[in-house]
Amino acid sequence: MDQRSDGGTAFRVLAAVSVCHLLNDMLQSAIPSAYPIFKGTYHLDFGQIGVITLTNQFTASLLQPLVGTYTDRRPLPYSLAMGMCLTLTGLLLLAFAPSYASILVAVACIGIGSAVFHPESSRVARMASGGRHGLAQSVFQVGGNVGTAVGPLLAAFVILPLGQHSVALFSAGAAIGILLLLRVGRWYAGRRTWHAHAPAVGGALPRGRVAGAVAVLVALVFSKYFYMASLSSFYTFFLIQRFHVSVRTAQLYLFLFLGAVAVGTFAGGPIGDRIGRRYVIWASILGVLPFTLLMPYADQFWTAMLTVIIGLVISSAFSAIVVYAQELMPGRVGAVAGLFFGIAFGVGGIGAALLGQLADQWGIELVYRVCSFLPAIGLLTALLPDIEHRVVAGEPRAAGT
Repeated sequence: MDQRSDGGTAFRVLAAVSVCHLLNDMLQSAIPSAYPIFKGTYHLDFGQIGVITLTNQFTASLLQPLVGTYTDRRPLPYSLAMGMCLTLTGLLLLAFAPSYASILVAVACIGIGSAVFHPESSRVARMASGGRHGLAQSVFQVGGNVGTAVGPLLAAFVILPLGQHSVALFSAGAAIGILLLLRVGRWYAGRRTWHAHAPAVGGALPRGRVAGAVAVLVALVFSKYFYMASLSSFYTFFLIQRFHVSVRTAQLYLFLFLGAVAVGTFAGGPIGDRIGRRYVIWASILGVLPFTLLMPYADQFWTAMLTVIIGLVISSAFSAIVVYAQELMPGRVGAVAGLFFGIAFGVGGIGAALLGQLADQWGIELVYRVCSFLPAIGLLTALLPDIEHRVVAGEPRAAGT
């Protein structure tokens, strides 16, 4: 873990946290991927399915900003492995849950594990960046997106044929993640002084302007993840109901969408490093609007194509938003990561619950007609201040990175 690459970027460390993010989010995605099984086994309606997502993502969103704020002051290098241990516990509970209530307990454990994992692993990615913050955040993020994309594929070929108990097989991934994160924690523990060095920003903005910019970023994250909730939680049901495809085929379509999200995420950070993060945010949120407006009315082939385009475009924003916010609020890396990861999880959970109720009352197709207008919120990007020319080059780097 101490070896470095050219330019000061510790690619081995970045690779390790990215792989662990892959494992963490792959395990997280076992929850929505198993929804068709839960729906049939426990006779659940769409509203109850939405509550499962809400429970998982609310626990994650509630705790992440608190974890990030605390660790800005008192770093916890080995908390990464502890978070994965909680995820392992939740998976085993989920595999053998005897009731709907026990499913909610299991997914809450998984959500808490995610809340512990994300802020500190995002900090490690920035520590290892060597100043290439967008690239580092994208490498970290793409691991999570690949993991989320792989989850439905594994569900199609493992969980669906073998049943609910097969979720326990995913615990092997959690065990691998724990071992990797113990090594990352050792690397992080040797560089605790890094958190005291904040990036220098010339001509700091007034507090009110910063608060306004953060409010805009929160609105943009809301639009992105509320729309994403409609696809991650209900896309398979939409395909089954509208086009009468099999559950396995629907899972494969979901994999295509989530795979496109992974590709788009990787592209967003490096592009933001080169051309500016505001341009990436503009193109990602507002640029996806024509495709979301068309998707509810397309045939089966074009539904698949449009969702792939949507995944590629809309996913490029998050890395740019996180890095922009970290530069907006220097010295609060963990709090920023916790806040925006937490909002992403929370909005996704609330969105799933509300959209589930909407689908029960008015039908699944109406969900996508309503959500198609959400990317118009991207117009708020015009209110973001231009801070990127203010960041002074040469942020202090951790020794050995």
